[in-house]
Amino acid sequence: MRTETLDPAALRADFPILSREVNGHPFVYLDSGATSQKPRQVLDAEREFVERYTSAVHRGAHTVAGEATELFEEARARVAGFVGARPEELVWTSNATEGINLLAYGMSNASLGRGGAAAERFRLGPGDELVVTEAEHHANLIPWQELAARTGATLRVIGLTDDGMLRLDQAAEIIGPRTRVVAFAHVSNVLGGINPVAELVALAHEHGALVVLDACQSVPHLAVDLPALDVDFAVFSGHKMLGPTGVGALYGRSELLNALPPFLTGGSMITQVTLEGAEYLPAPQRFEAGTQRVSQAVALGAAVDYLDAVGMPAIEAHEEALGERLLARLGELDGVRILGPGAGVPRVGLASVVVDGIHAHDVGQFLDDRGIAVRVGHHCAQPVHRRFGATASTRISTYLYNTADEVDAAVEAIADARVFFGVTSGGVR
Repeated sequence: MRTETLDPAALRADFPILSREVNGHPFVYLDSGATSQKPRQVLDAEREFVERYTSAVHRGAHTVAGEATELFEEARARVAGFVGARPEELVWTSNATEGINLLAYGMSNASLGRGGAAAERFRLGPGDELVVTEAEHHANLIPWQELAARTGATLRVIGLTDDGMLRLDQAAEIIGPRTRVVAFAHVSNVLGGINPVAELVALAHEHGALVVLDACQSVPHLAVDLPALDVDFAVFSGHKMLGPTGVGALYGRSELLNALPPFLTGGSMITQVTLEGAEYLPAPQRFEAGTQRVSQAVALGAAVDYLDAVGMPAIEAHEEALGERLLARLGELDGVRILGPGAGVPRVGLASVVVDGIHAHDVGQFLDDRGIAVRVGHHCAQPVHRRFGATASTRISTYLYNTADEVDAAVEAIADARVFFGVTSGGVR
């Protein structure tokens, strides 16, 4: 039954890895922003499929192939429903990165004249503009850089304020009649802030531009309804939301998906083939060439069942409380700078910090010696680190299975690291 609160101690029993020790300490996993842990229910779902239903979906005519296809499509329906979409609006991908590249290369194909009149709105050339933000993960930046290079379009960038918020004043100046695509993250994987989707969508749609939402850091942590957000496309990855690696999803409005030329071509995405050409299936199958990630999709269906059973409002509230505690405790440390907005701004339970006088890798190693796993580096987001004068940061990211004690342990370890490396004589103020 869904509730507004959750008990992380009770949930932890579902996650086998959380019972282990690391370096002689209880394992504290605070790196879910990179990849989440998997509950037994997800592990069991994939194992059962492999043991009982392995077969070629949408191809075989035998009983097991039919059962496998049914499980595969049931998973699509459940994952689509989890984000408010219809099954035909959800394309299986290997991850969010593949989903964005699928879009960019589909638009590139349209720009070469593929897709006929239906693909006209995707065609780009000199004078057209693609808009991203300074806070993007490389996966939502480089594909658009490459698309601009292939088509002659111009890439434009919405900057950030000094406290890590998007400059909406600049967005209003940049997004205009030449804008064809506006691509941005729902939640920054470095700054943790929840971006103003409604305002950016309104600006884009006012000028007929398409909106591409990177929802990797929002779908696992917030109740997200993609059609209600009025975005045209969105991507998210299974491994960040209790699912396995190797599976993700591209959401798109049906009329757009059916007009977009495919990127990968081959078997299972066609209606008929001659030696001279081919005709393609409607979405989503037109984008699912070849053998699909079937057991992973089934496991992702189990993951959204688990999240639904806990309740996304409860998960959101739990992480908000952990995030507030994390910011407050980090704010007690001298010589520790938090990247991104502070308390009082909508954000998820994630914080990236720069510790004066200590490289992020050394901070991470110090925490790892205590069994605390965090992310160090530029988190595939070099431009945003450059914006705030940092080459790397230490990122602490929480999820439904984390506790306040674990947040405190991480902050106390950072304080102790400053003493250990000789950049302060005291710990937490």
